Amino acid sequence: MVYCKTDEEVELIRESSLLVAKTLAEVAKAIRPGIQTVDIDRLAEEYIKDHGALPAFKGYRGFPYTLCISLNAEVVHGMPSDRELKEGDILSVDCGVLKNHFYGDSAYTFPVGLIDESKARLLHVTRECLMMGIAKAIEGYRIGDISSAIQEHAEKNGYGVVRELVGHGIGKNLHESPEVPNYGKKGTGMKLKEGMVIAIEPMINMGRREVREEKDGWTITTKDGLPSAHYEHTVAIRKDKTDVLTTFNYIEEALNK
Repeated sequence: MVYCKTDEEVELIRESSLLVAKTLAEVAKAIRPGIQTVDIDRLAEEYIKDHGALPAFKGYRGFPYTLCISLNAEVVHGMPSDRELKEGDILSVDCGVLKNHFYGDSAYTFPVGLIDESKARLLHVTRECLMMGIAKAIEGYRIGDISSAIQEHAEKNGYGVVRELVGHGIGKNLHESPEVPNYGKKGTGMKLKEGMVIAIEPMINMGRREVREEKDGWTITTKDGLPSAHYEHTVAIRKDKTDVLTTFNYIEEALNK
């Protein structure tokens, strides 16, 4: 059952989504070689709570942290720890908040210091995949139009598209219908309607698409050990445009200081 939101509900989701964006900007300020990922997690939890919200992920299905922090070959759902970041790493940070009974969700893959050209290209193309998917998130298109736009661009650039994990609807629940895969065929799947709110989140591997679950029961890594990137926006479907509720502007302002 897909629940279309009223304009008032979309604005509440936007408020949560912008807090996610500002939290990720605080993360951006902290990322540097030598910092432990658990310290980044503590910073984010404190920031979210100081702004009258709750971390969406902490306690969700038993997950014990505020952020999913995934390093290099880790695709998603990485767990904060005492690992120290190193120059040349890439770090995917996925964040969600709950405020006024509505969720927001976004992810960004950060370079740690200077990264090599192959990793920089992976980040650039994955970000392009997200924007191409978003361009199809308009009333009258179908889920498969989003999915195929992401898949085609990634594979054209020689990358693998993760299939086991997908985007999702979002609102009063962190994960709602419909699922939004990053692979598929144009013109297939559910037709998009005004008021639907979805999280679009390409997970793109430098090498093959296959992934595995680690022993912690959460962390998903690439089977071939090559790096993976992940970007995510929460968006509302409108009649003639996509209304992007999250933003990367705060993050990029922090990174460019």
